[in-house]
Amino acid sequence: MASKINWENLNKMQNFAKLKEFKGTVSLAEKLGGKNGAARVAECSIPMSSGLTYNYAAKQVDSSIISTFKALVKEDQLLEKFAALYNGEVVNTGENRLVLHQLTRGQLGNDVMADGVNKRKFYVNEQKKIAAFANKVHAGEIVNEKGEPFTDVCQIGIGGSDLGPRAIYLALENWAKANKTFKMTAHFISNVDPDDGAAVLNSIDLAHTIFILVSKSGTTLETLTNESFVKNFLKKAGLDASKHMIAVTSETSPLAKSPDYLEAFFMDDYIGGRYSSSSGVGGAVLSLAFGPKVFDRFLKGAAAEDINATNPDVTKNPALMDALIGMYERNILGYPSTAVLPYSQALSRFPAHLQQLDMESNGKSVNRFGKKISYVTGPVIFGEPGTNGQHSFYQLLHQGTNIVPLQFIGFKKSQCGKDVTIQGSTSQKKLCANVVAQIMAFACGKQDADPNKSFAGERPSSIIWGEQLTPESMGALLAHFENKIMFQGFLWNINSFDQEGVQLGKKLAKAVLSHETDGALKAYSDIFGI
Repeated sequence: MASKINWENLNKMQNFAKLKEFKGTVSLAEKLGGKNGAARVAECSIPMSSGLTYNYAAKQVDSSIISTFKALVKEDQLLEKFAALYNGEVVNTGENRLVLHQLTRGQLGNDVMADGVNKRKFYVNEQKKIAAFANKVHAGEIVNEKGEPFTDVCQIGIGGSDLGPRAIYLALENWAKANKTFKMTAHFISNVDPDDGAAVLNSIDLAHTIFILVSKSGTTLETLTNESFVKNFLKKAGLDASKHMIAVTSETSPLAKSPDYLEAFFMDDYIGGRYSSSSGVGGAVLSLAFGPKVFDRFLKGAAAEDINATNPDVTKNPALMDALIGMYERNILGYPSTAVLPYSQALSRFPAHLQQLDMESNGKSVNRFGKKISYVTGPVIFGEPGTNGQHSFYQLLHQGTNIVPLQFIGFKKSQCGKDVTIQGSTSQKKLCANVVAQIMAFACGKQDADPNKSFAGERPSSIIWGEQLTPESMGALLAHFENKIMFQGFLWNINSFDQEGVQLGKKLAKAVLSHETDGALKAYSDIFGI
């Protein structure tokens, strides 16, 4: 299949050039503000899995633009490129690696053989090992050195080993408690700042906590430093660290067969950190916190959304449509950033995860062959839950000089089922009313004789909505954005699966700690007494 695919820069595509003709041709005020607004909302809805719907009615696209999108998908072979990825071709050109995170939750295409093993079977086996371990902990068969049960779990990791699992844990914590599947309270230590580790360790019951060290290589400086920090706390508390720690790592890392851990679970180089939440990186902490069955439901939601991403019809493929609109906004309309705005407190850390997922993947200025590109790529991603954001940065979003595309997420029902009616509506209804109002306010604006109270409108947004945030819908949300980012990387002809941009700072930090500095680097080091 690789020989049939042409990996070309976006500006080589005839249909990309055609898209430039449509700039400024779609008015959101006209599309949504008139009598045909309801029909527009209906026709711009794409069903997702797990009860979710992606709606792009408030985006600056029409049938002519979408028709060009369809032609671009064929011209740029986007679905063929996705098939090459999930069938095990080397898509990560920077590191000469396969990209297999979809395999951790399902089988889209052919069996993938690598390193002499069937990778799908490998991932399933590791999930089974994690499930068995978690079940033994919950049953009291695995206990601390005093024979007492574990009540808490704490993950030690950074970047993709923290942001995704933490976001998903917070997303499902209330749901698990309401549905009586909550097993253990989870905590996370990520920052090498000792105040972070101390704050967590001082707030938990060390004697009844399992610690998960997550490091694929077993050499990540921040993570190993935090491991030593935790072990020191355990030692001072008179506890045997080897009875409290497990590892998620690669089979070749120094952590794999160490007596310092109760158990080790394995991943491999084909699962990038920011794409690892559906692997053992997320599986261990989420299975311990909520039970393996809940984690399995999460995986099923992600797998179902991966299948949606293979649909060749753009109007039935939510991740592909989202990616194309995002490219159009970035490369044709010139919008530099995107705000992710979940109207769900449970998704409070999901924007932070998407920030890493998107910006670490598509923050590139050379193509997949190392050649400089002449067009912009990944946007700046930021966000906060609504309605908090409305009282923070929405002022700039409504009336600032830059137009920022918006990605709303909302649910009809809360997770906990507890609410109160005040002034004729519940808290959840008020939350939903706010997201509906914001979509229309951004799109249509408001004219006023006082320029300070005038809103230009024409601020585009999309929304993903569903009945309730559940394990399945959380998995579907994660897969949707992973696949959107993948498709955009294909469009921009960049490698979305390496991250050389994080390496230079690490190397310089080692030089500083080794006192191998001079000039300005030494001067800055001296400020901190290093």
